[in-house]
Amino acid sequence: MTDTNRRSFLKRIAVSGGAFALASQVAQAAPDWKKQIGLEMYTVRDLMAKDYEGTFAKVAEIGYKEVEPASNGYGGLEPKQYRAMLDRYGLSMPSTHVGAKEGPGLEKQLEGFAVMGLKYTEVGGAAGGGGGTPEDAIKRTAAQLNKHGEIVKKFGLKMLYHNHSPEFQPFEGSTLRPYDIILKETDPALVAMQLDIGWAAVAGENIIEMFHKNPGRFELWHVKDARGIKNLPPQFNNQRQRMSAITLVPVGKGDVNYKPIFAAAEIAGMKHFCVEQDNAADWGDSMAAARASFQNLSKILE
Repeated sequence: MTDTNRRSFLKRIAVSGGAFALASQVAQAAPDWKKQIGLEMYTVRDLMAKDYEGTFAKVAEIGYKEVEPASNGYGGLEPKQYRAMLDRYGLSMPSTHVGAKEGPGLEKQLEGFAVMGLKYTEVGGAAGGGGGTPEDAIKRTAAQLNKHGEIVKKFGLKMLYHNHSPEFQPFEGSTLRPYDIILKETDPALVAMQLDIGWAAVAGENIIEMFHKNPGRFELWHVKDARGIKNLPPQFNNQRQRMSAITLVPVGKGDVNYKPIFAAAEIAGMKHFCVEQDNAADWGDSMAAARASFQNLSKILE
């Protein structure tokens, strides 16, 4: 081999090696969602009412790594105490539905949220003013989300907006829906959409199509499953009728196909997700339901 050929050969090896290294870095950077499966604690609210910390211990024992509170408050614990409790069980709490309350104590609450490790929150408080059309009311809600987003941003947090199915009900005499307005009117830098995938699916939404239409907007997910979605008759246009016609079940036991949805997580902009089964506490063994969802979702994510 001549010196010229040798140099050319070595150059090709270096280039291909660099490409391989880059590909390896990209592969390593891809999130392993199995390692951050979260639970919306509303799923086990009946147990939290009896043994607040013990319920977190059992959730962690199942394998959950993230939690999101929605009822039972914060167990009467101060922010530092709460963070210590989470640390004891190897849990983190990126988002909450036990939000801050508008008023004189708002900033102190947000300081506490930062201590607990929260990144996303709600802030209670009715949108100012009134009157006008239903569309006007939704626009006021969007404006307030932006307003609160500016406030919570100072503490390293972001506002979240969570949906059910009625937000996909068109206004009377229109094709426009409340969810469309919230998406359009909120600032992506201040407000993250927490997409309840289960309720959106019940509403008849194509989840992956939603991601492509508004890429990067869906930073938080509620991973929920329901049986009966495929059998909803076309005449059930009313979203509350649709919600009452299905049965919520553990993830993997219903009609929502989560494999392609998680494959599109990067398009969605998803950063955190949590399992939720609203009716688990009414079925007699909410922890068993939480365990079933964890096991099924772990298999889906393999």
